[in-house]
Amino acid sequence: MGKRDELIAVYADDLKNKCGMTPDMDLLTKVTIGCGPAIYNADASTVAGSQPAELETVKNNFLIKKLGLSDSPQLMEAINSVIEVYGKSERNKYRAVVYYMLTKHFNKESVYG
Repeated sequence: MGKRDELIAVYADDLKNKCGMTPDMDLLTKVTIGCGPAIYNADASTVAGSQPAELETVKNNFLIKKLGLSDSPQLMEAINSVIEVYGKSERNKYRAVVYYMLTKHFNKESVYG
């Protein structure tokens, strides 16, 4: 089992146990691959939910550029809602998990088709 597969298993575990979701493993794998080498970097692999600049980056680089959504207040509301579900006190909010939940939230699975 490669490093990426191990990380995907960790992300699936977080989705099940911390977010109360049953992950679509195919989509989770595609979202993880879409994160690129960031998943292997301790700092880049997580989202700092309490830092407004970090949340803006998620909004601009993922929701607008990757998922093709238009900028609106709903984007930040969705990000905050995902952070809430993951648990504000949860120290490691994995980027792939946050992106997966946002993809599901906006029904944009087709981006990873």
